[in-house]
Amino acid sequence: RAASSSDARPAAVADAYAEAGRCREALRVLGRAGQGAAAADFGFLGLLLADTRDVDGFVRRTLGAVADYDARRGTDLLHTLGAYFACGMSPVRTKDALHVHVNTVAQRLDRVSRLLGPDWQSPARALEIQLALRLHQLSSAVTRDTGE
Repeated sequence: RAASSSDARPAAVADAYAEAGRCREALRVLGRAGQGAAAADFGFLGLLLADTRDVDGFVRRTLGAVADYDARRGTDLLHTLGAYFACGMSPVRTKDALHVHVNTVAQRLDRVSRLLGPDWQSPARALEIQLALRLHQLSSAVTRDTGE
């Protein structure tokens, strides 16, 4: 994370330097030594590497395309995704939880694939998506409870 001129205080520079070191070490551990990456490039691991916990940014980067689609179209693909993961990624159990036909679940998951990319069900991406869904649900609940 580059320190901008507005936050180029010594503490900000030191924080950015420490974060860069954590990112460099993460790249080494992941077998990507010699490559470059910022904390945001590490998905949910970036939440652990960054000096600031940009939870909203992580959720937005991970689920933004689906949330935007839901907002534009009045759909509830985020709810479908949550049910799908809660049901062990079983379309049959998901249709029971949502009280819809299994073809409806298949159509919704196909739309999710188009929005998130074909690898969204791979273990690493599924973990990120599930974490982002949980964080989104928690932040929505907190916002509702506090009236913000």
